[in-house]
Amino acid sequence: MAEGALKRTPLYETHVALLAKMVDFGGWEMPVEYSGVIAEHTAVRTHAGLFDVSHMGEFLVEGPDAETYLNNLVTNDVTSMTDGRCLYTPMCRPTGGIVDDLVIYRFNHEKYLMVVNAANIEKDFAWAKQHLPAKGVRLTNESDKYGLIALQGPNAEKILTTLTAADLAQLKYFHFIPDVTVAGINTTVSRTGYTGEDGFELLVEEKDTASMWKALTKAGSSSGLVPCGLGARDTLRLEAALMLYGNDITDATTPLEATIGWTVKLNKTVFVGRDILLKQKEQGVRKKLVGFSMTERGIPRHGYEITGNGEKIGDVTSGTFSPTLSEGIGLGYVPTEYANIGTPLKVVIRGKEVSAEVVEIPFYKRKR
Repeated sequence: MAEGALKRTPLYETHVALLAKMVDFGGWEMPVEYSGVIAEHTAVRTHAGLFDVSHMGEFLVEGPDAETYLNNLVTNDVTSMTDGRCLYTPMCRPTGGIVDDLVIYRFNHEKYLMVVNAANIEKDFAWAKQHLPAKGVRLTNESDKYGLIALQGPNAEKILTTLTAADLAQLKYFHFIPDVTVAGINTTVSRTGYTGEDGFELLVEEKDTASMWKALTKAGSSSGLVPCGLGARDTLRLEAALMLYGNDITDATTPLEATIGWTVKLNKTVFVGRDILLKQKEQGVRKKLVGFSMTERGIPRHGYEITGNGEKIGDVTSGTFSPTLSEGIGLGYVPTEYANIGTPLKVVIRGKEVSAEVVEIPFYKRKR
C-alpha cells in the first residue's frame, strides 16, 4: 500500500457497487451513507440495517495467564466472565485517562479476543504489548484476518434465524456463539452492537466477508433491511448515548468523568490506573459528561462551546439532529455543578448562544 493511502475493508467493492458515498474515517475509506443518513437511521429503529465494521481491530490473547493479564490491563472485571460472554471495558493509563474502550470476548480461560476501535489499533497493540508478562501470554494482532458485519434493528433476529440452525432466541445480550455456521460460513456471532437496538455482530474470515454481506442482504430483503453507513451509525449511537473514542472519551478523560464508572471495578487490587481512579472516586470528579437537548432551534456539533451564566464552561464532544426525537441533542463535559438534570445551558452556534438543558441519558431507549 502506498504511503498515505487509505485502507480498505473486504467490502470496499460492495460499497462502491451500492453507490455509497465514501469518506476517510481514521485512515479507512468507509461508506458514510447510501440512501441517506435519516432514511438509514429510521430503518434501523423500525426494521433493520447492515453495517460494515471490518475496520475494527481484533487482538487474540492466549495462554495460561491470559485472564490475569487482561484483568490487570483493563478496568472492568475479566474474572467475572464465563465462556461465551462479552465484556465492555475501558483500558486506562496510570493517569486514569482512557487509552481506548473495547469489547473482550471470552472463548475459554486461556483464549480471549479484544475488539478495539479502528483508529486506535496500532496504539492499543503497542500498549497491550508493553504490559505483557515475560511468559504465560501470547498476544497477536489478527485485525487483517477478519471481517466484521453488524446486523442491527428489531428485525435482526428474524433475518439471521433464516441463515443458521443456532438458537438465536436463547443468545443473551453481550453473549456470543463461536464456530456457528451462518449461510454456510463459519462465524462468531455476538448479540452486541452500537445502535441502541437489538442486533448481532458477525465475525468471519476476511475472505468470507463479501459472501456474508450478500447472504444477509438477500435474507433481509423482505424485512426492510438496508445498508447503512457511518453517518447513521453515529446518530444511532448518540441517541443511545454510547461513547465515541476521540470525541466523548480520550486520554484526557477518565471513566468516572465519562459516566461509565460502572466499568471500573475498584475491588480489584491491581489494574493500570487504579490509584488515580480510586482517589477520584473518593474525592469526586470536577467535571462530568452530560447529555443535553436543545430547547431552542439549533444543532450542536463537536467542538462547539458550552456556556453557563455567560461564561464558557465546556465543549460539545458529540452533537447532532436526532431523527428519532426531532431535536438537537449532544454530549459534553461540564463542571459538576452544571451536571444536574434540568440545568439550563447555552451552546454557541454560529456565534450565537442557543438554549439547551441537561437531560437524562440515553436520549433513546428501545421498547423491550
